[in-house]
Amino acid sequence: MTLWQHLQNTLEQAQADDLLRSVQNLSVREGYPPDEMILVLLEQAVSDRRRLDHSHRSWESLSTRERQVTALVCEGLTGRQIAARLVLSPETIKTHVRHILRKFNIASRRELRRLLADWDLSPWLPDEHMAAK
Repeated sequence: MTLWQHLQNTLEQAQADDLLRSVQNLSVREGYPPDEMILVLLEQAVSDRRRLDHSHRSWESLSTRERQVTALVCEGLTGRQIAARLVLSPETIKTHVRHILRKFNIASRRELRRLLADWDLSPWLPDEHMAAK
């Protein structure tokens, strides 16, 4: 039994019809036979899941201050702006950013923003009253 046939037999009819129609349309558009398209989609899903898992593990390894700095970097603030907001020196922020990038195994703030673009980091943004201190 092919993977395609197994999916057809496993899913509820309405769910199967929608999903299989979507896979069929994708396979035609991408130029793959349906079974190969399913494997391509599964590989992509596993790869995406691994990236997400790595990102979550990396996030968990950050200190509270590193999470705050990460949130502010993702907001687009410069090192000096972050330093002013957190009442720290720009050198301290540079050190935090270097540690954050190392923990995520990436090379730039841009990559960090792209990696966490879909995350809600608002709980880690410092209160506005901190900037006034």
